[in-house]
Amino acid sequence: MQTILAFAFVLGVLVFVHELGHFLAAKRIGIKVLKFQLGFNPTILSFKRGDTEYSIGALPLGGFVKMAGENPEDGPTTGSKEEFLSRTKWERFQVLFAGPFMNLALAFILTTVVLYQGAQVPVFEDQPVVVGAIEPDSPAAGTDIKVGDRIVSVASSAANTWGDFYLLTASRPNRETAFGVITPGQPQRTVTLTTRSIKEGRFEMGDVGVLPDVHPHVPSVNPGEPADKAGIKPGDVITAVNGKRITFRTELREAIASHPGQQITIALLRDGQPLELQVTPEKRGENGWLGIGLADATKSVKPGFVDATKMSFEKNVQYAGLIFQTVWGLLTRETSPKQLMGPVAIAQLSGESAQLGWIALFGLMASISLNLGLLNLLPIPVLDGGHILIMALEGVARRDFSMKVKEKMLLVGFVLLMMLMVTVIYNDLTRISWIERLMPWR
Repeated sequence: MQTILAFAFVLGVLVFVHELGHFLAAKRIGIKVLKFQLGFNPTILSFKRGDTEYSIGALPLGGFVKMAGENPEDGPTTGSKEEFLSRTKWERFQVLFAGPFMNLALAFILTTVVLYQGAQVPVFEDQPVVVGAIEPDSPAAGTDIKVGDRIVSVASSAANTWGDFYLLTASRPNRETAFGVITPGQPQRTVTLTTRSIKEGRFEMGDVGVLPDVHPHVPSVNPGEPADKAGIKPGDVITAVNGKRITFRTELREAIASHPGQQITIALLRDGQPLELQVTPEKRGENGWLGIGLADATKSVKPGFVDATKMSFEKNVQYAGLIFQTVWGLLTRETSPKQLMGPVAIAQLSGESAQLGWIALFGLMASISLNLGLLNLLPIPVLDGGHILIMALEGVARRDFSMKVKEKMLLVGFVLLMMLMVTVIYNDLTRISWIERLMPWR
């Protein structure tokens, strides 16, 4: 039930904001709005105020604003200034653009709110991509990328920080990718390798196996447990287990769990000094247990309002670039359609985010709103950007196209959207394990 309510809230707000943009722009210009509806028919609730009917549809997957004189098929236009097609192309552009613009504005506002709350972030996230370790048997292993090298670009896009690097690499699973690499004292070179695909929750992410120079630390030790008896103390930094380098707490947890009742050697740093301890994880169920708290190396970030606003703008610009890169990658077949998600995945993410609280839910809404705003501006007939494209072409041709020509263009756009919808819903279903098991071709 929480997932359904969260999904309805997220989609409802995003659609309302989008259609509100069209509505307010039309009203400002003086175009009569006949209907403002959230959701698609059948209508379950409606009322009329002035010239406009306000309603809610039973299918919460969109909405619309119907304006007077918007569609010649509804009847002959009179040339009245209250009719959409009687206004200038500039005025119609403003109405069409207002919907996506409101989504972009919402993404900016919500991201600012999320950032202003502050968060614990990895210490390396905003640091240059200096390779601290390379995973054995990973795509980067065996190449001439070495510990200490700095990666400065991924597929020709600048990777100034580890955050940039992970975003750019994650969007390219199983893809041949060029990395710009600098070894200290030497000129930049290009290393081309094929990324691997790893599962992060329900999604495929690209990865090459390079890691930052960080290690998890021990914030607490339970008295009388194996770790306490072995001499592990709060504040210790775990660097390796049985000689295998440890970067993140998930690796350390796995290393401990996989050795129940078996002695292991833990290498650590205490006050900056290296130390090795022998410890035997206690067997609990099928897993090993030491009785320690685990934490990754993080730092607290709490920007002021001005800084949060600036960071929000920068992040939205960065994510917008990634969205356009993904769209271009789909057209050039550089990006797998498996990266796309549809309403089922959005519903699942909405439920998971709602469980984490309002800030997590706002973060998800900001991301989806940015996607919705930008994708609606794509020059695909049926979308707002498609209608803007048709008007632009009419402006270049200095004449309005016939209804027959427009209908053909809109039909092409509709077919493309249906193909996209089938693709994303298929992707969503394959992320549900019991449904995927029913697909023998996977």
